Amino acid sequence: MTEPMPEFSRQGFEGMRRRLEELLSSAGRPLTFMEVCGTHTVSIFRSGLRSLLPDGLRLLSGPGCPVCVTDQSEIDMALALAEKGCLVLTYGDMMRVPGSSGSLLDLKGRGARVEVVTSAIQSVDIARSCPDSQVVFLGVGFETTAPATAVTLKQALLHDLPNFSVLSLHKTVPPILRALSSNPALNIDGFILPGNVTVVAGIEDYVFLTDELRKAAAVAGFQPEEILAALVDLSSQVASNRFCLRVFRARETPRGGNPVARKILWEVFEPCDTRWRGLGRVPASGCRIGRAYKRFDAAERFGLFGLLPAPARDNGCRCGDVLSGLLTPPECELYGTACTPLTPVGPCMVSGEGTCGAWRRYHP
Repeated sequence: MTEPMPEFSRQGFEGMRRRLEELLSSAGRPLTFMEVCGTHTVSIFRSGLRSLLPDGLRLLSGPGCPVCVTDQSEIDMALALAEKGCLVLTYGDMMRVPGSSGSLLDLKGRGARVEVVTSAIQSVDIARSCPDSQVVFLGVGFETTAPATAVTLKQALLHDLPNFSVLSLHKTVPPILRALSSNPALNIDGFILPGNVTVVAGIEDYVFLTDELRKAAAVAGFQPEEILAALVDLSSQVASNRFCLRVFRARETPRGGNPVARKILWEVFEPCDTRWRGLGRVPASGCRIGRAYKRFDAAERFGLFGLLPAPARDNGCRCGDVLSGLLTPPECELYGTACTPLTPVGPCMVSGEGTCGAWRRYHP
């Protein structure tokens, strides 16, 4: 259900803080919650919310940045496409993510054809204007961006583009939450779920957290008062041992999500196992291009599925541990020294929604 939002200016933070302290006392132990979305992470840092929470309430940043969770083997596939002479089109944050032999930006500096686009559909227009080039769009993101890639593939089929393909690196959120919930090292009591993803996917896909796994869960918007309201609700669920998924978001969040977006997403894609950086292979968490659009699957067209994942470089990067909530960025030996926004060693420092990048910007 959708709960009415508290008026932050009237109730004030102190009232909500006192309520959190009461609930922590009622729970009788410290509580650990994870915000899943990278935009939540940035909002929490920007507002200073984490440092103002009562003792005993711990916030972890999860794998909510799609660029950060893209596995090194997937980056290596993108690099292989550029090395084959394809015109590789990607969103900007992907340019600097390191693979086994550098980044897309490095290859571009050496003459490879790699360009930044701001929308998936641009790639179709570029392919139509470059008929002699093999044009590959890197499809990255969760349920929020995958439907746009699906629309792009439908357009490619409509225009019968023989020189266009997509390397689908899309992932879905619910399976990774199930994997994190089963990790005893984390001991997560509940999750702040991303409002933007649930607007598309709906909240039905997340009720397993409360109904099956008995984890507290709440959907929140990105404003501090929305996040605070969700934290109060999560603490109340644990303290009362009564779990129910609610929405704390000023904008309407349909329980069933966006039926048009969901329909087109699963018309074009099908679930598959896929790798998450630092988290390994997660069942049914990827979006594989379906049979009707298989001719536009870059991995099949260029034989990338046959490539064995290269061993992760032993460069000291702890992005995987950061993404799974096992440590905070300052606990990584490279943070702020070898790894900075200007010289990122791992993707969590590259992306605007990465935990390391956010931590560095707001706690330099």
